[in-house]
Amino acid sequence: MLLGSAQASFQKKDKTFESAARLFRVLSSPTRLKILHCLCNGEENVGQLVGAIQTSQPNMSQHLNALFQAGILGKRRVGTQILYHVMDVRIVAISEDICRLPQPLP
Repeated sequence: MLLGSAQASFQKKDKTFESAARLFRVLSSPTRLKILHCLCNGEENVGQLVGAIQTSQPNMSQHLNALFQAGILGKRRVGTQILYHVMDVRIVAISEDICRLPQPLP
């Protein structure tokens, strides 16, 4: 009986597990974790992020778009610039916790 109850619980939570897996796939890139780290203290534009992370502008734009499409980042236009910010501080906490794990991971 207990096994059936656990199975029913997992079936109810399948969407939650699938959503978490999508989030972790997006966060699996070191560059994306660096972006989140840069945005922890507020908004930055693409040029500021490129300078901080030392990557190309097209590569940065690709990563920012992936984070935006996943709902992790928000953006707003100020004149000719687009400023990016973290939409949910829980995402920052998750990425910081992951980065604090003992190295190296298996």
